[in-house]
Amino acid sequence: MKQSRRHTALLFIALGIIAILLLLVDMATGDTFIPISKIWTVLTGGECDETTRNIILSIRFTRVIVAALIGVALSVSGLQMQTVFQNPLADPYLLGVSSGAGLGVALFILGAPLLGWTDFPFLQSIGIVGSGWIGTSAILLGVAIISRKVKNILGVLIMGVMIGYVAGAIIQILQYLSSAEQLKMFTLWSLGSLSHITTGQLTIMIPVICIGLLLSIACIKSLNLLLLGENYARTMGMNIKRSRTLIFISTALLTGTVTAFCGPVGFIGLAIPHITRILFDNADHRILMPGTMLTGLIGMLICDIIAKKFLLPVNCITALLGVPVILWVIGKNLRIFK
Repeated sequence: MKQSRRHTALLFIALGIIAILLLLVDMATGDTFIPISKIWTVLTGGECDETTRNIILSIRFTRVIVAALIGVALSVSGLQMQTVFQNPLADPYLLGVSSGAGLGVALFILGAPLLGWTDFPFLQSIGIVGSGWIGTSAILLGVAIISRKVKNILGVLIMGVMIGYVAGAIIQILQYLSSAEQLKMFTLWSLGSLSHITTGQLTIMIPVICIGLLLSIACIKSLNLLLLGENYARTMGMNIKRSRTLIFISTALLTGTVTAFCGPVGFIGLAIPHITRILFDNADHRILMPGTMLTGLIGMLICDIIAKKFLLPVNCITALLGVPVILWVIGKNLRIFK
């Protein structure tokens, strides 16, 4: 049964309050616990010692913003992919985004010593992000071109997966040829990290993700039509190729940017859309889109708090929290759970 408007509005308010509380708790959590009252004082411009102010604004606030961006971007991408492919197990990395970014980063890490860039940490940091983004863009550009030529969405899916496998195979060859130091650098990137993002990188990350989100919002009507199948959408006058391309570009901007800057953060894009559907009991993307953004933000903040508490890579936590949801989805589709 669909929820009433009042119930939906109250749910949005509740999720908004939870998100704000978690933002404060995330900033309070770290090597040393900072009381939420102090964080609130700093954020509202009150009196506070300079050391605490620097820790909150220069380190923890940046990380919290990155976590929020990741949660929103990957969750929206996952919602779009599941709708486009009519597959509950579709995720943002399905089209080879992760493999494309990984290939770009692997090529850079292997090539950086040859170019003499290992002595310049700034160039190395920028190079890893840039190469990840270029790799992602190249893969998704290929998929977008294929999607305009191939009418059957299943064909697009198969081609995307195959491109991802090819990129993955090349990555394994590059890893085999890499030195221990290069291999360590690539492994650290692949584990996913929120802590190394600088304020300068954030000024690039935020606008690109905002553009991707605006495209997602512009595609809400198309996504609702696609729920009823491509044939129905076509009879309603929808330009399938154009809509599909816009959705893929949005996914490229959202997932590609997150992957390039923070590494492949798994399971958020796969699990959060399902949690949102359960919470709102609605298939309308006018409700699901903002609901997924809020739920994704909350989910990622919870993962970040746990990761900081136990000093673990955030990817491990997202997997531990995401896998039960995926098992539930599989069980429901196989009618194990009713």
